[in-house]
Parts: sequence; C-alpha cells; structure tokens
Amino acid sequence: MKFAALLLFAATLTAADAPRLFFSKSFPASTPAYEQIDLDRTGAVEYREAPDEDLPVKFQLKETETQEVFGLAEKLGYFKQPLEAPVKVAFMGTKTFRWVDGAKTSEVKFNYTQDTIAQALNDWFERMAESAQREIDLERTVKYDKLGVVQSLLLLQISMDKKRIVGAEQYLPMLDRIIKNSSYMHTAQERASQIVNAIRAPKP
Repeated sequence: MKFAALLLFAATLTAADAPRLFFSKSFPASTPAYEQIDLDRTGAVEYREAPDEDLPVKFQLKETETQEVFGLAEKLGYFKQPLEAPVKVAFMGTKTFRWVDGAKTSEVKFNYTQDTIAQALNDWFERMAESAQREIDLERTVKYDKLGVVQSLLLLQISMDKKRIVGAEQYLPMLDRIIKNSSYMHTAQERASQIVNAIRAPKP
C-alpha cells in the first residue's frame, strides 16, 4: 500500500516537473478581456478567463496536435528572443508565450509579430481558446437557456467548419444530453446529432 502511494506521489512530481506551455492574451476592449491556456506534454489543456479562476475548462489535444504545438515552441527557441515586429500597428492585445520546465522558465510578450512560426503557435492557442469558449457557451444554454441552444450549436458548427475547433470530444456529453432530452427543440436535437456524427465519424 505504501509502495503504491509512493509510486503515485512520484508520478505526480514527474507530471508537475514535465515541460509545459503557457499562453495568455490581455485585451481589455474584447470579450473575453483575458484568455489563459496551460498545455502539458500529455495534451491536457486548461483554459481560464481570469488568472485566479478555480474551475478552468479542461479538454484534451490529440498526440499529433500536442507534438506540433511543442515543436513550434522548440523552433522559437523556447521564447528567449523578442517577437515584437518593428512596425507600427493597432493594439491587438498583449500576448504572452511562456515555457516552463521544472524551475526554469522563459517567456516573451508581444502585440504583433511577423514571425511565421510565432503566428502559427498563436493560432493554435487561439483555436484552443475558441474551442473552450464554444463549450462555455453551450454549457450555459444547455443549463439555463434552452431556446438559446440552437444558436450555440450553430456557432459551434461554424467554428468546426472553419477548422477552429480542437479537442472536439469535449462536447460529446452535452450533445448526447440534448439528443436524448425531448425538452429541447427538435431543431436543436437534429443539429446536435449532426455535430456528434461529424465528431465521431469525421470526413477524411
């Protein structure tokens, strides 16, 4: 029993010390005004809209997606060099990339970058944020606004069609709930069924 507890403790320490990525965007004029993403090597994502948020949205990236994101961070030298473009542009929010490896951290902040690798990494984080936002919106309407469920599902479909969704499996429990509950509009149930089919049997 003690040996099993020691193994669990060691595994916890290993996970805590494993390299992870942090992203945040602060843009007071937008909604939400703040976005934060933590991504670890297992592909586990945590999304927050406040630095001290206790209940983040959690979902999982595929192994290939996780490798691509961490590969982009490696190509950027783990954020030890400036990324801000030397051009005058409108303020689009302060973005932060941070690499955390045990006690070692390195980070870079920027408003706009012309580095194509940094742009690709930023797009990955933006897609993670949009995916979490779609979950937040859908969960809210499922619980409190049954008439709004159709609109939430439409927004999710639009994001999926634009290839802006990652970790789509996170939506399945709520979608199944809509499909099986006759208190939701028939239109909502049909749309939820379409999305479930797209997630479980994606087109090549």
